[in-house]
Amino acid sequence: MEDLKQIFAQTKKAFDLPEGMIYLDGNSLGPMTHASRARLIDELDNQWSKKLIKGWNESGWYLLPQVVGDKIANLIGASKGTVTTADNTSINVHKVLSAALSLNPERRVVLSDSGNFPTDLYVAQGIIAKLNETADVPYELKVVTPETVLDAIDEDIAVVMVTQVDYCTGRLHDMEKIVEKAKQLGVKTILDLCHSGGALDVQVEKLDVDFAVGCGYKYFNGGPGAPAFVYVKSSLINDIQPVLTGWMGHDSPFAFDAQYTPMQGIGRMRVGTPSVLGLTCLDAALDVWEGVSLAQVRQRSLELSQLFIDEVAVRCPDLKLATPLNPDERGSQVSFHFDEAYALVQALIARGVIGDFRMPNVARFGITPLYLDEQDIIQAAEHLEDVIKTRSWDCPEFKTKNAVT
Repeated sequence: MEDLKQIFAQTKKAFDLPEGMIYLDGNSLGPMTHASRARLIDELDNQWSKKLIKGWNESGWYLLPQVVGDKIANLIGASKGTVTTADNTSINVHKVLSAALSLNPERRVVLSDSGNFPTDLYVAQGIIAKLNETADVPYELKVVTPETVLDAIDEDIAVVMVTQVDYCTGRLHDMEKIVEKAKQLGVKTILDLCHSGGALDVQVEKLDVDFAVGCGYKYFNGGPGAPAFVYVKSSLINDIQPVLTGWMGHDSPFAFDAQYTPMQGIGRMRVGTPSVLGLTCLDAALDVWEGVSLAQVRQRSLELSQLFIDEVAVRCPDLKLATPLNPDERGSQVSFHFDEAYALVQALIARGVIGDFRMPNVARFGITPLYLDEQDIIQAAEHLEDVIKTRSWDCPEFKTKNAVT
């Protein structure tokens, strides 16, 4: 363990965290790295301002979606050239769900679960509503409980689409079993990695999942609204015709052909002009992973999560654990049920302990080893104990909800 402590003591120095803050919300927005700040300043002062349009060639902007995609591929167990960075998660879900349905044209059911992140379900609802305007046999979104996803996979299902880690409780799907059964029954698989990419030792190619999506602003620390990423199994990529098409996914964007011809490979999953400043921040942030394996991150995450669970259990017996107690069944966050969870979180934030709230009564805390250690965890538990014992959460200022919770 001492070696791990030393590794993550070094990575902690890479982050620009406010003095005295204990940041337990990296599962919602990762903090800024010093490297991202320096890179963005350079892009503003030396690239964009001085090179202007020449930056697309001289500063490598045009290649950034794939450069960053390959870095993320290395962190999710994918081969070079199978991941690209583009758009946001919702748009990428639209791309891969449309593609997956087109690969199973005789089937009409999309299977998901009630623990899936709502945007994935919203996208599915929109696609299905549009398809049903002309479909002879209607499409259907079948939403089951997380515990029954595996049993619900049958030969009627076209696509199973799940988020690996439940955004609210931290429950972890057994993706090996889900993908194995889906393959046996000819079902296409979509894996949302927003709450697991950069936190778990994800191995999309070993899992043999067909498609995966994820964001760049949580555990990858790319900044607010950082570009998202999309993975497609290499054997499928040239067989799909993207529904969302644009010039950056064209085989020859600067030929300016009137007819769309998709690029060969993962590049066809891009649509419009990439967000260069967002990509540069994400690109720089990903360098913190040099010399760190996801297996080490996962081991350290489980150690710190268990410490937090144990400390809170002793100090705050009124809090009910919402996250699975079995470490093999949870991601990299710890959540608790509390009737006044929103006010509780706001009271902690006022003390510099940053977590967040999820409806209806969940206080959520992200455990991110890159910049957290035992001292942070114990101090957070001490603050939580004091807030509950003194009922400092019970005041109007902490009960008035902000737009973002």
